[in-house]
Formats: sequence, structure tokens, C-alpha cells
Amino acid sequence: MDFDFSPEQREIQDQARRVLSERCSLRAVRRVLDGQAPFNQALWQQVAELGWLGVAIPESYGGLGMGGGTLCVIAEELGRALAPLPVSSSIYLAGETILQAAGEAQKRQWLPPLISGERIATLAATEGMVGIGELHGQQARVVAGRLTGSKLPVPDGMQAHWAVVTARAATLEGDVMGLFLVDLEGSGVARSALASLDPTRPQARIDFASAPAQVLGEVEEADAALRRVLDRAAIWIAFEQIGGADAALAMSAEYARIRHAFGRPIGSFQAIKHKLANMYTRNQLARSNAAFGAWALDGGAAELPLAAAAARVAASEAYEFAAKETIQTHGGFGATWEADPHLFFRRARSLQALLDGPAPWRNRLVDQLEAHTAA
Repeated sequence: MDFDFSPEQREIQDQARRVLSERCSLRAVRRVLDGQAPFNQALWQQVAELGWLGVAIPESYGGLGMGGGTLCVIAEELGRALAPLPVSSSIYLAGETILQAAGEAQKRQWLPPLISGERIATLAATEGMVGIGELHGQQARVVAGRLTGSKLPVPDGMQAHWAVVTARAATLEGDVMGLFLVDLEGSGVARSALASLDPTRPQARIDFASAPAQVLGEVEEADAALRRVLDRAAIWIAFEQIGGADAALAMSAEYARIRHAFGRPIGSFQAIKHKLANMYTRNQLARSNAAFGAWALDGGAAELPLAAAAARVAASEAYEFAAKETIQTHGGFGATWEADPHLFFRRARSLQALLDGPAPWRNRLVDQLEAHTAA
């Protein structure tokens, strides 16, 4: 069982790192943070032209068909650069939901515009305190092809052109949760921006009032399809978190090398050495779990739920720890707006909050481990 990436995937990762280092510096991230644009439009177009958005989508739908593992190495570099792009919403969530749940005609209609970057999509599933994993507690409902209800927070909800929405639908067996495609620029849709800790990854509230909704695939299969989507998305997001955690560690190590106190680099002090060592250890632990997840994406479907939960928990903890310790390593200066460490803290919390946050994933990890032990 080989968890390492192939030479071709490593080459793609190196290319992604070069492109993003040139086009997405922290200064560029700050322009989005301080400006009015919700994401870097020029970078989005370049990413689409390079084929990154279609890496994991089969060629029959306009993608490159290189598998989920290849998207992992790109996700890591997007996370390392703190790229202000709606990739997670449009590709990891909405695009993957189309792949997992839609019929052939729907896949051919909806996937190509996402791959080209022409359209942006998102997954609208949470309803305030009722998360994605609590589908049967949600109130949004579809009657006769019309959706009524509210979703919040919706990642990239203000700039998305359409959304996959979870909602109740009546069947012969009673109410079930289904997946529905909704045009967010159509009638019956009202959107409002929500305040976010990380404005480079904005969120919105979306209210639906008899909005036209197209059922996605078979309603009865929606629950299982959404679970697969969340498992796969969790692994890609874990790689973004690992990329960000590694970048935070590199920033801390460089600052510890050049910053002097009492006539010597602060990196020579034991307290700073311990900080850096602890960051490195947690990052490597998260990377090993994420590597297991990358393997499961393309070759271990039976192991996917366990691998996703392990990757999600380890990467969330590693990134938050690295972001906090980076601020501490920079001292008082690190807590200022002018310093860059807070950019990593913002992104760490933003990614951590996606997909219901780490707490439900810890419970899922325990459940999966118990199931594997019993088996």
C-alpha cells in the first residue's frame, strides 16, 4: 500500500507552487482582505486555464480525469498561498455533489461551466445551528418543484451563480432529504452577506421563497451521496490546511532566524525551538493522515470514511496550532494588523468551520475506529 504521490503529481504540485508564489503573494491576499472584491478574479481565470478546476473530474465531462489524489497536491498549494478563491465551494462541494448524485444529462450540463471557471457554485446545506450532518433537523422544503427556506452560512454564497441545496421533499414513503439545483440569480432568491472572520472566504445567508428547484439525481439516494461528498471534500480541505500550516511554520522559522534579542537570534532560545518543533510534529502527523485520505480517494472506498475523519481532525488541529504559535513566535508585533500571522489564523478558523467543524468529525472518527475494531 503506497501512500506517496506519483512523480507526475509531484511535478504538478511544483508547477502549482511556482504559479501561486508569483501570482498570489500575501500582499495579493491582503488586497482581497482590504478590498471589495470577494476573490481574486484574475487568479481564478488562470487557475481555470491551467485545468486545476477539472483535475478530478472525468474527461467525459470536460475535466482532466487525473483523480482525487492529484487535486490533493493542488489543494495543498492553494492552502499554502492562502489563495482567495472559491475552489472549495465550487469544486470540492458543488462539483463533487454533481459527480456523486446527478444523472448523466445533469453532469454534462452543469460540470463544464465549473471546470472553465465561467460559473461558480456552492453547497447550501447548513441552517444556522443545524449543520450538514443533521439533515433531518433542517426545515427547507421543496413542494411541486419550488423551494422555500433559509440557508446560512453558505460559503461563497454571494458570488455563486447556482447552488446545490439540501431540502425536504415528499415521496411515497414520506418526507426524505433530497439534493436540489437552484439558480441563485433566478426568482425567489434573496442573498445577504454575513460578517466573516476571514473576508477572503466570504459567507452569505440565502433565503428561498418558492424558488424553482431541480431535483438532483434520485431523492432517495441523496443522503448517501452527500456523505461521500463530505468525506472527499474533507480530505481536500485537509490538504489546504496542511499547506497553510506548513507556510505558517516556515514564516515562524524564518522570523526566528532573523529576529534578534539579547544579541542572538530568538531561534536559539529553547522556548522558540520547542514551539517550532511542536508545530513541525503536528504538521507531519496531519500529513500522514491526509496521505491515507488521498490514497482512499482513488483506491480505498471502504476506508474512505475513516481516512476522511482522521485527516479532517488532524489537519484542523495542526493548522490552528500552527497559526496560534506563529502569532506567538512573532511576539507583540505578531498580533498587529500590519503583521501577516493573522492571515493564517483567519484561514485556519475559516477552514475549520467548514463541513460542521471538527467536533462532529471527532465523533465520526471514534465511530469508524470502533467499527473497524469490531470487524
